[in-house]
Amino acid sequence: MTTLTDPPKASFRLSMLIYDSRYRSITIQVVALIGFLIGIAWLVNNTLQNLDALGKTIEFGFLKDPSGYDINQRLIEYTSRSTHARAAFVGLLNTLLVAVMGCVLATTIGVFVGVMRLSKNWLVAKVMTVYVETLRNVPVLLWIVFLMAILSETMPKLKDYKTGAANMLFGNSIAITNRGVYVPEPLFSRSLGDVTVLKGIYNDSFYFGVSLDLIAILAVFIGGLLISKLIKRRADVIQAATGDRPATWYLRLGVIVVPTLIVLILLGFHLGFPELKGFNFRGGIHMRNSLVALWIALSLYTAAFIAEIVRAGIMAISKGQTEAAAALGLRANKIMSLVVLPQALRIIFPPLISQYLNLTKNTSLAIAVGYMDITGTLGGITMNQTGRELECVLLLMLIYLVISLSISSVMNWYNERVKLTER
Repeated sequence: MTTLTDPPKASFRLSMLIYDSRYRSITIQVVALIGFLIGIAWLVNNTLQNLDALGKTIEFGFLKDPSGYDINQRLIEYTSRSTHARAAFVGLLNTLLVAVMGCVLATTIGVFVGVMRLSKNWLVAKVMTVYVETLRNVPVLLWIVFLMAILSETMPKLKDYKTGAANMLFGNSIAITNRGVYVPEPLFSRSLGDVTVLKGIYNDSFYFGVSLDLIAILAVFIGGLLISKLIKRRADVIQAATGDRPATWYLRLGVIVVPTLIVLILLGFHLGFPELKGFNFRGGIHMRNSLVALWIALSLYTAAFIAEIVRAGIMAISKGQTEAAAALGLRANKIMSLVVLPQALRIIFPPLISQYLNLTKNTSLAIAVGYMDITGTLGGITMNQTGRELECVLLLMLIYLVISLSISSVMNWYNERVKLTER
């Protein structure tokens, strides 16, 4: 009788790290990691040796020194006696301001242009095509400088408003001048005041006031959204049980709008309009030409890319979906908003994240028109005054990395929520 036994297992040999496919990939990764670490170590050691030869050390104490320069566009209190750290913080807020405004406007324009490019109207489709091809094939820096020149050279001067040659827009509420745009500011006659946050951090460099009025309005508004969501869920349950969906739009709108309006009335909300007094406008919010040019240029440029992303996402949806919706009697605009776009969003979102990141990083071009963002403050004047090139560049890289990773994380989280769940 013959007994069948398993063949003896081969013992491990060093040659298997190269010739055995089970270990080869691990070997390559380990070697690559060691080479990368050696390269980083060499770079750091070489940098330290060069700094030592120059008599320099890596330290960030210069951030506590007075900055000695002004920032014309700012969201929080700042003077030339403030520290370099606060100047960098003001620049960071300016960067975030342009990034948020740019992403909102670029998305709005991009979605509109992307949909219009698919219009059956030949003229509309071609005009949108010209917009996309013109905007995205010219460097964004040229668009920024071009818009800055238009705003500075062609807009009315202050003396034109004094002589009556130029008039304010929308009921004397908005003034567009060669110095910038003046818009109304929100004011509260029965304000709750402000609360100071981040005070005491790094020599009081990062403190700023947060309006309690704004917190109250946002709290009520968000509460209304949550209640509206509960009303929608209840309507979904009723529809699933009976087949009939109750009308809830007025309830959902009411729980959001009515409480918010009540809070605004209780706080004495009103608008402060800019007024021409002497040689300049007083009151309102002053958006300088550098901010406006940067914002519009980045938005229009990025919108051209978003438009192509939206167009591709819509075209990726099967025509059967459109035909089925049309067979049910839905109009073209309803088909687009209720059937096509919700499905296309799952395709659009991943590349849309990259465009938001590109817009945020392109804000560093603000220095070309004198807008003081984080690159203009920390990476510009502060670096030139202190001579701390390495420290400033490292901080800039860290700040942009954190901003980019934050945007990517939020967008990826939303993308996970809206994507289809496979069975």
